[in-house]
Amino acid sequence: MTSDSLIRTTGWAYWPIAFLARLPFAMMTVGVLTLVASVTGSISLGGLTSAAVGIGVVASGPVVGDLVDRFGQRRVLVPVGLANGALLALFPFVVMAGFGADLILPTALLIGLTAPQAAAMSRSRLMSLIQARIAPDGRARTFSRVMSYESAADETAFVIGPFLVGIFAALLSPWAPIAIAAALSFAFVTWFAVHPTASAAATTADAGSRAPFRAVLSGPVMVLVAATFGVGLFFGATLTSLTAFAQAAGDGLEAGLLYGLMGIGSAALALAVAALPERFSLRARWLVFAAVLLLGAAGYAAATSVGWVTVWLLLMGLGVGPTLVTLFSLAGRRAPAGRAATTMTLLGSALTLAQALSSAITGWIAEDVSLSFAMGLPALAALLVVVLGGANALGERRTAGALATA
Repeated sequence: MTSDSLIRTTGWAYWPIAFLARLPFAMMTVGVLTLVASVTGSISLGGLTSAAVGIGVVASGPVVGDLVDRFGQRRVLVPVGLANGALLALFPFVVMAGFGADLILPTALLIGLTAPQAAAMSRSRLMSLIQARIAPDGRARTFSRVMSYESAADETAFVIGPFLVGIFAALLSPWAPIAIAAALSFAFVTWFAVHPTASAAATTADAGSRAPFRAVLSGPVMVLVAATFGVGLFFGATLTSLTAFAQAAGDGLEAGLLYGLMGIGSAALALAVAALPERFSLRARWLVFAAVLLLGAAGYAAATSVGWVTVWLLLMGLGVGPTLVTLFSLAGRRAPAGRAATTMTLLGSALTLAQALSSAITGWIAEDVSLSFAMGLPALAALLVVVLGGANALGERRTAGALATA
């Protein structure tokens, strides 16, 4: 049996449903930043609002993952998705009614607390189905292909999300992206939650004993969490500094459109990762593509025109997509028994928290310190990802050496 049999098991409809269910999560952080910055005129408050979303995500993500591992996705995701849709629908009224930060920030926190991490749930669901439905001789190949697709879909959603925010905000209104995210959450997160694959995975996955939560906090997993946090820092610093750059150039709503350019190379290479030869190891991919990301970010920091910003954004996209594919592929391999959802939500939470915190810090720097300094922050985030890639490679070599001498 191969990945074709997995598609027959899930049904073709599963894949677009699972992809569209990711978009509210990908749109919410950028959407609240765009709306608050547009209505209030303060990038700093917009960044703080994004940070509140991220804090909520990181606070609830591991808890949601643990509940899913214990009780199944359907029983957890349905109420979470409905609550998130309601809060997203409420948020534009809170901002546009003129309420201050004392109400905007708590509402954003609640949005984060109810964030349905469909990407993490899809990964853990498919991992369970592969283990249960695919013959042992085909599991490794199917797992590799599925994780590559999932990471590419996740990266595509994280790029398409801000791109859609920019389009809807520019063509309709700054509140439109959040309203559309609410509709997507009501419709597709709920549909994803009740899809038959949820119950199939719940009844067949992780037949062995569930590892304790502390197993997720092991070094090999936490280095991935830290690196994903670094990618989140990169996303937040890039988007917020780009927003400030676009505002200085005349129109902050264009930031989402410029940011979407990064997704051209990012999505293409993320999808192409599955075709890379196995001898190009995951640890080597991490170092190579993170270095490309660093090079692009360094050029972006020195750019002074829209043309050069566009060029460097395209190069950054060539690095960030494959880097995320690699990190989530490694996470899938290193997830402890019965802790797939917990591991994946931990990485997803780290990504979102870092993006939000970085947005807040970058917004303050861009507004009160220096725009050029703010545009240098993505390079610092990329450097962190490179350093962690080196630490991961050293850790893998030491582990292999210890096994060889045992």
